[in-house]
Amino acid sequence: MGGARRRGAVGAVVVVAVLGGGAVGCDGDGGSGGKDGAPGARAGSALAAVDSLTVKGRAPKTGYARERFGSAWADTDSNGCGTRDDILKRDLKGVTYRDGRCVVTGGKLVGDPYSGADVTFARGRSQVDIDHLVALSDAWQKGASRWAPSKRIAFANDPLNLLAVAAGPNRSKGDADAATWLPPHKPYRCAYVARQVAVKKKYGVWVTAAERDAMKRVLNRCPDQRLPSGGTPTEAPSRFRAR
Repeated sequence: MGGARRRGAVGAVVVVAVLGGGAVGCDGDGGSGGKDGAPGARAGSALAAVDSLTVKGRAPKTGYARERFGSAWADTDSNGCGTRDDILKRDLKGVTYRDGRCVVTGGKLVGDPYSGADVTFARGRSQVDIDHLVALSDAWQKGASRWAPSKRIAFANDPLNLLAVAAGPNRSKGDADAATWLPPHKPYRCAYVARQVAVKKKYGVWVTAAERDAMKRVLNRCPDQRLPSGGTPTEAPSRFRAR
């Protein structure tokens, strides 16, 4: 009888251990939300970070203009190269230069994040755009209209919010948020939404309820997707100006 009790106790411990391990390591869409409050969320994940974003309605677009975010591709990191060329250098393969250092004249976007295709970049007739993952107009309607100009300039030139992509799908996106547009190339959707969450969290850009729900739908499929980080300042140097 005593042996049976001991065997039963050991079995109970094994069951508890297995159940506990399953709760901690589950990679599915369910799982325990724990302190993060979202099913399947992990500390440090993009899914967990969605709940830290402020949820509000979209404000009017009144007053928006590209110039409110400063001149295009300002050299806010003071490396002597414009932001657009910095991102091309980062994201293209086989880069060629006009001046040997900054002005990118050619290269290839291998595995475009939005389409999955390889796209050739040739300056002056390029099929490659630099996309703001969180569009400037979207940010304007969700808090940026109230920012100091230096913050808007930093936002427009932050590498965390910039990506070299195929021109076609980028132009179909316009200023849409995650509720109304996602990359046609489905394998990139988790990383895409995670970057948007990271940018909005960094700058305090709010989301609509529909946008929050769309972000969670994508990230619930990849609950371990890490929240990207970007250490650039949220204010541009004082020498830059915006309206």
